[in-house]
Amino acid sequence: MSGFGTDFNYDFHVSFPNDDLKKGTVLYNFTETPVPAASTDTELPGISSFYKDQTGEIFHTYSSYARGGEELIGTLMILDRAPKGRNEKTTMDFVRRHDEYEKAPKLHDCCA
Repeated sequence: MSGFGTDFNYDFHVSFPNDDLKKGTVLYNFTETPVPAASTDTELPGISSFYKDQTGEIFHTYSSYARGGEELIGTLMILDRAPKGRNEKTTMDFVRRHDEYEKAPKLHDCCA
């Protein structure tokens, strides 16, 4: 489920209003956390679980932040078993959008 278009992610401190980001710290994972100087991210990773009982009452049963939800991303489990692992310098720095990769060098004229 997504919190898109709602206050849900703000309520659980995984999305941050610009005013909070400008202050230099945000409440994340139950602690005040510095915002990296060059950060443009307004969200950080988090996952929560809820239970709705027979009367309709909703209970917050679990939350995990930062790298806690990685077991749900199967690709990471495969990379963790590779010789260089994720080959990260910073968290998730190996993830790119399709237009963010460098152009691959041309190997041979015959194969272009």
